[in-house]
Amino acid sequence: MSLELTPVQTVACCSPLSREPLSESEAEGIVPLLKALADPVRLRLMSLVASHEGGEACVCDLNDAFELSQPTISHHLKVLHEAGLLEREKRGVWVYYRARTDALSGLAALIGGQGQ
Repeated sequence: MSLELTPVQTVACCSPLSREPLSESEAEGIVPLLKALADPVRLRLMSLVASHEGGEACVCDLNDAFELSQPTISHHLKVLHEAGLLEREKRGVWVYYRARTDALSGLAALIGGQGQ
């Protein structure tokens, strides 16, 4: 039985890029986080959720920032959630999203060279 790490767990255990090179498996494990953020809509959504009052936002809070349909926004939020960058909680008919600060901090430390 193999224990695979999630992308968030992988980034948390890696040394900063400036300290030592990533292994092939570490690089492959982190790619889903970076791919999720590489889309301009998802990067903006991540920013909107993370900076929203109270640190969380509902799809209904995010729709007006884009000229996209609600299902398209929901799809992008799902991608961010599946990558481990957002947590979500259903309340009634709405889903609320919160940025996973551990994932963002891990990426910042990995790229920025700060020790963990």
